[in-house]
Amino acid sequence: MTWTAISDHGLVGDLRTAALVAIDGTVDWFCAPRFDSPSIFASILDQEKGGSWTVEPIDGSVTTRQFYVPESAILVTRFHTEGGLLEVHDFMPVLSAHDPEHRQRLVRRVTSVRGSIRFRTSLSARPDFGREHPTTEAHDERRVTISSESVRLGLSSTVELTTTDGDVVAETVLEAGTSALFVLESLQDGDECQACDESDTADLFDCTVGFWRDWIEQSTYRGRWREMVERSAITLKLLTHEPSGALVAAPTTSLPEAIGGDRNWDYRFVWMRDAGFTLYALLRLGFTDEAAAFVRWLSERIGDDKDGGLGPLRVLYDIDGNIPDDEQVLDHLTGYQDSAPVRVGNAAAGQLQLDIYGELIDSIYLFNKYGPGISADAWADMTRVVGWLMKNWDQPDAGMWEIRDEPRHHTTSRLMAWVAVERMIRIARQRGLPGDLEAWSSVRDEIYQRIMDTAWDDDVKAFMQHEGADTLDAGVLLMPMVKFLSPNDPRFLHTLEAIEERLVSDSLVFRYDQDSLDDGLHGQEGTFSLCSFWYVEALTRAGRLEDARLALEKMFSYANHLGLYAEQVGLDGLQLGNFPQAFTHLALISAATNLDRALG
Repeated sequence: MTWTAISDHGLVGDLRTAALVAIDGTVDWFCAPRFDSPSIFASILDQEKGGSWTVEPIDGSVTTRQFYVPESAILVTRFHTEGGLLEVHDFMPVLSAHDPEHRQRLVRRVTSVRGSIRFRTSLSARPDFGREHPTTEAHDERRVTISSESVRLGLSSTVELTTTDGDVVAETVLEAGTSALFVLESLQDGDECQACDESDTADLFDCTVGFWRDWIEQSTYRGRWREMVERSAITLKLLTHEPSGALVAAPTTSLPEAIGGDRNWDYRFVWMRDAGFTLYALLRLGFTDEAAAFVRWLSERIGDDKDGGLGPLRVLYDIDGNIPDDEQVLDHLTGYQDSAPVRVGNAAAGQLQLDIYGELIDSIYLFNKYGPGISADAWADMTRVVGWLMKNWDQPDAGMWEIRDEPRHHTTSRLMAWVAVERMIRIARQRGLPGDLEAWSSVRDEIYQRIMDTAWDDDVKAFMQHEGADTLDAGVLLMPMVKFLSPNDPRFLHTLEAIEERLVSDSLVFRYDQDSLDDGLHGQEGTFSLCSFWYVEALTRAGRLEDARLALEKMFSYANHLGLYAEQVGLDGLQLGNFPQAFTHLALISAATNLDRALG
């Protein structure tokens, strides 16, 4: 059984959900109507039970290529055969921002560019992560309704469709310059499957291209790495749930961090850890509307009161801002390349992670600095949150990497607790807002001194992962980025050298010393691309611009053929983990824009 590489995929979406399209033309992951809905197609996790939608030429050997229509999220897969050239245009129509009449459709336009080509498409929907086998109802030879207990879908086409045991198949010959259209639509109760035609689909294509090009034109970045930065920005936009303003960490679940391992997690949620980096990236590129929408979503979380012993904030939330359901294992799915278990939900929601307060308050500080400012109610909520943090910052916790072992006094947790209090002081002084500046300043200084006294190891000459640790953590690369230390402070420069010696392999960076740390999990993981881009930024801030530029170019070489990144990269160069991952693209934007500015 041959598996498509994780990196051999493109992403299409409609700002509500997204689909992965493999380089062989297979839609092997699609959840509808939302990112966090159960899957319709999930053959990337189980080739027999998961379901998929294939398009392929029938005769002769095939070579495939993929690219995006420039400055858009429309994916083109090209099939080169001896007899001709076939193209598949995959997209989910987005006609306007915040469209109240939005219809969720996955469109596949198959065109013969050259030659007479016979092709076949087969749609095998397997809703609810493959636990449901749907029935089909043919309305006519070109319209079919696909129904199960949890979903209703309509498939329309410009060629004849046949149904077999719940699957829908079409086979036809396209002459040069002709096309066949297929539109899969999410149906509500009472909706009927609508017929599609070439003129309507052409309009959807043109409008969707126009939407994405109008959107990316708002970007203020015009630097050396514009293509990579803009592709990252479009990817982040694809991972945005427009109705709520939330940004999911990735559109997938359980793609493994090590092939055959059990480090397989559901990333279809919103992480507080990502908040500050999200706002920084959006604001740096000029996307103020998206930044404002995300701040509104964040502000609602601050107003919640969900202590329960874990503080007023949670590590992660679902799209609606609720605490996700308990983590579950889907035993009926094999997992990608037999990397079990397949999980839905995420138990990290029940962890204590103190770093999230710094990341959240830093994001609001950035928006207050570069945007219109925060409301009085939001400020009151923030003072309540920082009041809790001042009493609890010294607790052991799971750390920013969600260690599933005993809690520890993590350096990055204290670092971000310092950020939370320090940013509150800045906002209060900038805006003249009320606050106990004396108490805040006292706690800020206490946290600072504790880090300097207990996290620093004189023998290693580095800030360590936690109190008493003999392990390093790439998270401390954030110190100059969050203004805790000057980038040319001797302690940071020594720490950078230690990280280069123990965690860096070429330009690739591990999160921590895996061989020396018991993180409560079995097996190993790859290098963490987020940390690799943090390394680029640390080199930039330390003034090692040539080293930074070389490391950045090396990191670009690990992108897939479309400029997309999973969470991790193995030492064999293969991408690992959920794909594509927002945090990686956020860090790419930050590293590229800061290095570009430093180079002049």
